[in-house]
Amino acid sequence: MRHRTESGRARTSGAWRLFVAALCTGAIAASQARADAVEEFYRGKSIDILIGASSGNDFDFRGRMLARHMGKYIPGNPAFIVRNMPGGGGVVAMNHMASRAARDGTTLHMMFPNMGPLQATNEPGVAFDLREFRFIGNTTDSQNVMSVWHTSPVKTIEEAKRIEIVLGATPGNTGIYYARALNQMIGTKFKIISGYPGGNEINLAMERGEIHGRASITVASWKSTRPQWFAERKVLHLLQAGASKHPDLPDVPLMHELVAEGEDRQLLIFLSASVAIARALVTTPGVPPDRLAALRRAFDTVIKSPELLEEAGKTNMDISPLSGEECQRISDAIVNAPAGVVARAKAIMQGN
Repeated sequence: MRHRTESGRARTSGAWRLFVAALCTGAIAASQARADAVEEFYRGKSIDILIGASSGNDFDFRGRMLARHMGKYIPGNPAFIVRNMPGGGGVVAMNHMASRAARDGTTLHMMFPNMGPLQATNEPGVAFDLREFRFIGNTTDSQNVMSVWHTSPVKTIEEAKRIEIVLGATPGNTGIYYARALNQMIGTKFKIISGYPGGNEINLAMERGEIHGRASITVASWKSTRPQWFAERKVLHLLQAGASKHPDLPDVPLMHELVAEGEDRQLLIFLSASVAIARALVTTPGVPPDRLAALRRAFDTVIKSPELLEEAGKTNMDISPLSGEECQRISDAIVNAPAGVVARAKAIMQGN
């Protein structure tokens, strides 16, 4: 039996430390090489942030706020340019990201939350696969609300079962599907007018009395775009969609709780699941892993930075972030939902 001497142990220990040090040095060098490559790539370049709606809405505000602050946290400090690309309820911008935008980490998009359900149900016009996109992060998981102007003849969900009201929406907005599902399940009398290019146009139509309310908008959007309306109860809320109630709306019912446990509730939960990634920033398929990691870490840092939080606070903008990795898991679960739930959702979304 061989016995190791003290000097032998010392030599072995010393050799082991040198071996580990060599590994660490190699890992650090590789990491540094990746960081240097990212910095070299982004230096002198600009990053586009696409907004799938007209200007002056919550998506636009959040995209522009990120554009003002995020570049300093990306190696190479690229400039940011915000581009509005409305159309198809966000589908036009997503299709552009899938087929025309460079796949190199220089194009980001403030994605509409209904993209997962639209893909899962094979909606016409969808030419993207959300599973191939990469999430950078999400700025808020604020609940969706179905809201009406204070002069509306309907002010509660129960009244909506007796009186028809007209709600405005952008094409493909999740509120359209909320209304259709509830009309079938609990007998509400919602009528939808879609085709508005953005929230500003819907708000104007509501103020003019052309429509009674909005089919869906986040609480965060009301607080950032029309804080006086929200605070002064110029808009009233018939329901909210999400996993739990917003703390400011304890008496407004959750949509999925309007129906009994079972298939109907599963469907409403599917239709509202994307609320968890309500204001997500995504990039194209095919972005190199080192650049994707740099973008995600830059988002994680900027979304908690004092300068961004100060700006958000001045505009009453809710910030409740999720990492890109967490968003990816939620999105994949929506797209890969059970076939039975998806089939029912498709019938609702296609108006059957």
